[in-house]
Amino acid sequence: MSASKIFSKIAVIGAGTMGSGIAAQIANAGLPVLLLDLPAAAGQDASPAERAIDRLLKSDPPQFMHPRLAEKITTGDMQADFDQLAACDLIIEAVIEQLPVKQALYRRLYDTVSKTCVITSNTSTIPISLLTADMPSDFCARFAITHYFNPVRYMRLLELVSGAETTPDILDKLALFN
Repeated sequence: MSASKIFSKIAVIGAGTMGSGIAAQIANAGLPVLLLDLPAAAGQDASPAERAIDRLLKSDPPQFMHPRLAEKITTGDMQADFDQLAACDLIIEAVIEQLPVKQALYRRLYDTVSKTCVITSNTSTIPISLLTADMPSDFCARFAITHYFNPVRYMRLLELVSGAETTPDILDKLALFN
């Protein structure tokens, strides 16, 4: 099964080094991806997600297999564009490594996305049991950790971590996709 048959509407939340690298690798696979971060700060012309695309295009070694693949990434912000996540079937969270920030995002996602959307975290430091504490069982069943290594395009290594309630089919889909 090809990657595009597993997930077709993908978003990455967090446009830092890891989030933007993950988005670039999804674009390298030929898939469209939505990259969300905070809105542009007062006095700034570009949002963090827009600036991330510029960094990716200038990176050495290159994050894109070809610069035109940057066009596969649509940027947005967590205020104006959060509702677009409702159409996604895979969301990869790569925000700051602060548990309260991640948990608040998961509660917001739970209220926004479909009950079949798979949600993962790129964390390498926070246990999955803490990430999903106080979340409903149906969220926990479709949640996993997908820990990519940096730089994503060159480190062909992915750590998949399931929680006590993660269903096996979710891990199977993530393993085939990645």
